Amino acid sequence: MTDKGFLFMPSYQITMKIRWHGHSCFEISDSETKIIIDPHDGKSIGIKPPTLSANIVLISHDHFDHNATRMIRGEYSCIFADPGKKKIGNIVIEGFPSYHDEEMGVLRGLNVIYKFKMDGITVCHCGDLGDIPSEEVIDALRGVDIIFVPTGETITLSISKLEAFLDIIDPKIIVPMHYKVGSLTLPLKTLDDFLERVSEEMILYVGNEIELFSDDISEFLGLWVFDR
Repeated sequence: MTDKGFLFMPSYQITMKIRWHGHSCFEISDSETKIIIDPHDGKSIGIKPPTLSANIVLISHDHFDHNATRMIRGEYSCIFADPGKKKIGNIVIEGFPSYHDEEMGVLRGLNVIYKFKMDGITVCHCGDLGDIPSEEVIDALRGVDIIFVPTGETITLSISKLEAFLDIIDPKIIVPMHYKVGSLTLPLKTLDDFLERVSEEMILYVGNEIELFSDDISEFLGLWVFDR
């Protein structure tokens, strides 16, 4: 790993890049497509505003810290909290219904979990998942390569429920998001409680961006912690 937090393997061709823009906003790209998930404006949540451009934008739910499409430059296709299967360019995106709370959405509404494959790597972004989803959804998510999950607890899954969910899904790589960091003003918990439940040898601190050089990611199994 370089001092910028990249995995450096020059003998392989880069297939995918993942960059964290803070909170739950991630940029996932290959040589043809750039996907932005759950953009925020920075200012309204107390952190640095992101600089974003995309071909595809995915919004998990209609809350201000996840739906700031105005921050994204250029022309793009947007799936706005919409379950179902859609193909945009060469990317097939599946949206799965879930809830933002344990009261079947009564408190905070609905949430969409997105899954797609890019260069042979299956990615799942859980948005603000507030309860373990249905068996049908769980079956569709089992064994994904990379899963992005909220770990700040206060308005999403408790850590104990999150652990149960991850045990069922059994992903290769877990990426925590939506937690208290720096000057973030939202009432979330830090990442500490979640990391305490993970053995140190399974944690990889990847910096702001990570580059994958093949669809064989078995060398990087575990928990990836991003920094911005």
